[in-house]
Amino acid sequence: MSVSIDVSGMTEDRYLFAPSPLAELGSALHLLVEPAHHAQQAGWITAAGAQIDPDLMDRIITADYLWRTSRSDMLLPAHPRQTLVEELDVLDELDDETWVRTALMTSSCGVVPLRDDLGSPMTDDTARQVARERAAARGGRQLDFVDYLLTDPPTARSWLRRLLEDCATGFFNAAWRRVAGRLAGDARHKRDLLARHGLERTLAAVSPAVTLSASGGHIVVDKLQDRTASALGTGLTFMPSAFSHPHLLVVHAPGLRPVISYPALATPSEPSVSVAAVQDRLHALDHPVRLRLLRSIARGPQTTAQLADAWLLTPPEVSRHLAVLKNAGILTSSRRGRYVSYELDLAANARLGTDLIEALLR
Repeated sequence: MSVSIDVSGMTEDRYLFAPSPLAELGSALHLLVEPAHHAQQAGWITAAGAQIDPDLMDRIITADYLWRTSRSDMLLPAHPRQTLVEELDVLDELDDETWVRTALMTSSCGVVPLRDDLGSPMTDDTARQVARERAAARGGRQLDFVDYLLTDPPTARSWLRRLLEDCATGFFNAAWRRVAGRLAGDARHKRDLLARHGLERTLAAVSPAVTLSASGGHIVVDKLQDRTASALGTGLTFMPSAFSHPHLLVVHAPGLRPVISYPALATPSEPSVSVAAVQDRLHALDHPVRLRLLRSIARGPQTTAQLADAWLLTPPEVSRHLAVLKNAGILTSSRRGRYVSYELDLAANARLGTDLIEALLR
């Protein structure tokens, strides 16, 4: 599963690397309303939450349809500006139909499938129904907010801009001052990598989950989605973020310039594990015989003959199960004379839960 972005024949000048204060504010708001997903940022969440006025926090929760379970595409600008005010001014220039569509029909997190056939919920009855159903599934307050956007866009737009401005003065400006310089440095580093070493090396520095296809014509983002997009004619924006880990956000809605927002400034202790690798491990564990074999191996190294004798199985049957477990990275093996001994890879299995959660949230 992946999001595949067509970049065939695209020249270096069509790639943009830049941080966005609006995108970073969106990530900060997500942290505040979904703190359980972000243990690494617990310190900032606690400190910021303590200084936010209760009325402001209540308004943040009122609008959390835009940043709780998925990130509104309009919060990930394809052409970042230097200041939040400038980026909000760009949003103000959008017509109501485009503004409502980029607010509600989001593609960046893939919590629900994006419908390419839908227009703006203001003019497309099916799109309106989908937006309202998604909101209703999250609660009555979220549905009321979406209906507010749909029935009175000018007032809702003014209300949301005031909310984002109040968030900036209330807590975000101080956070942005701390990270803006480092994010700009990260963007410069990626631009230099692209100029000196090419796209494949640059993507490896962006994230282990972002790779170049064998043909060199597509950027492949390892996510639990099957989507295609094109950067031809529009270009592609890479946006470093200090607050987004573990999320790797991709705007891939039809007609919009693709945007990849990636965690920067993080130093994870373990490399990112692909969605396919997590699926292989879960499949390997989804068998009662393999679980019985692992029960024995967890207590000490075992040979095929020992396992066959312990569980009254034939050696070929045990070998087939062991091969599945080893190929999934759950077991390691070593030869001792005539015998091959199997051991549990404790480090890999200890991370299985974390790897699964990161794959789901990516």
